[in-house]
Amino acid sequence: MSSNSILITGAGSGIGQGVAIYLAKAGYRIIATDLSIQDAETTVSAIQSAGGEAIAYAMNVTDEGATQQVFDAEPKIIGVINNAGIQHIDPIEDFPKDKWSALVNILLVGPAITTGIAVKKMRAQGYGRIVNIGSIHGLVASPFKSAYISAKHGLLGLSKTVALETADCDITINTICPAYVKTPLVEKQIADQARTRGLTQDQVIQEVMLKPMPKKAFISFEELGGTCEYLLSPAAKNMTGQTLVLDGGWTCT
Repeated sequence: MSSNSILITGAGSGIGQGVAIYLAKAGYRIIATDLSIQDAETTVSAIQSAGGEAIAYAMNVTDEGATQQVFDAEPKIIGVINNAGIQHIDPIEDFPKDKWSALVNILLVGPAITTGIAVKKMRAQGYGRIVNIGSIHGLVASPFKSAYISAKHGLLGLSKTVALETADCDITINTICPAYVKTPLVEKQIADQARTRGLTQDQVIQEVMLKPMPKKAFISFEELGGTCEYLLSPAAKNMTGQTLVLDGGWTCT
């Protein structure tokens, strides 16, 4: 078994799957976890078909016991990528509060659970890298996403706090904040935002998603994977508690 194992949550689709495939090509062994074991196995099959090494686990990031079991099943995990996420779009007066709670639990409590378990394991082995997949909405807001934006803002605070708590050893934690990435989650957002804003889907892409970005382009899996690869490396040993922004110049204006 490879000693360069990286555990990725929400690895069955979207960003998690794209980053998993990228890092497998870079030589990492991927521990693909997802709420759906079938989706995780799809990612593993794609990696293995390309000659990479990977294993799939079903894992609910909000279930501490289930998460612990996955970590216990793997003798050494040198990196964790907290990526699992969902989205719901509604104005605050109509936003179902059960959905609000679910988003915060998955996007913020989940990474806290995974990170807590990971830090204990990484301390014991003397090395570890944790990468949170945040969002441009961890830095700025936009209408109708109150739960998602609140959770992503909170993720930055979690990262900074854990960075201070692990400053005494070779463990780092950082957050990548990309602008929009063309994933199934974003495809659904396009339809939802068209509904809530009274726009066509093409108008949502051009006038809502890409308009704030001077570069006018979606972020690619390769960009995210390459940034993760650096943060997972020994070269990033003094990069901790930081927010790396891939936003095409959005926050420059």
